[in-house]
Amino acid sequence: MSLPAIKPADARRLLDSGALLIDIREADEHAREKIPGARHLPLSKLDEIDLAVHQGKPVIFHCKSGARTQANAPRLARKLGDAREAFIVEGGLDAWRKAGLPVVTDRRQPLELQRQVQIGAGSLAVMGTLLGLFVSPWFFAVPAFVGAGLITAGVTGFCGMARILMRAPWNRSVYGSPARAA
Repeated sequence: MSLPAIKPADARRLLDSGALLIDIREADEHAREKIPGARHLPLSKLDEIDLAVHQGKPVIFHCKSGARTQANAPRLARKLGDAREAFIVEGGLDAWRKAGLPVVTDRRQPLELQRQVQIGAGSLAVMGTLLGLFVSPWFFAVPAFVGAGLITAGVTGFCGMARILMRAPWNRSVYGSPARAA
């Protein structure tokens, strides 16, 4: 079973009449920007949550662009069961914002981890290439290392740079302090 997509304005009308809006993005994304009143239920924790508590109310799911909710629509529908109405916000948070609907942005929160990795990897690749061209060809090892790390992350799902960035001081409000060895 798939979930029907609805326009942001239609989702807003449903919310005004008691529907439940669920943000399926991860914690770092939700902390930086969110729709007021949306409940946070990241996809990574979907199996741990019981949505039966909210029986009877229509449920509306959203992500940033709508692609993640669309790709996971069967899983979300299974979680809810057949007992209630459920929808996906067409175009996600981006379309919600473009429709002029309210969004809360907290610029004190760090950028999403994926964007931090992209900035870090891109910066290392550019700097390694420039240093390789103008200082020593040995610096070409830096973009090669970054490329190998990106390939590894894509194949295995493990991103070393993301793990390091999660421990950075600016990310502690979202990911917590790293555990200290006793």
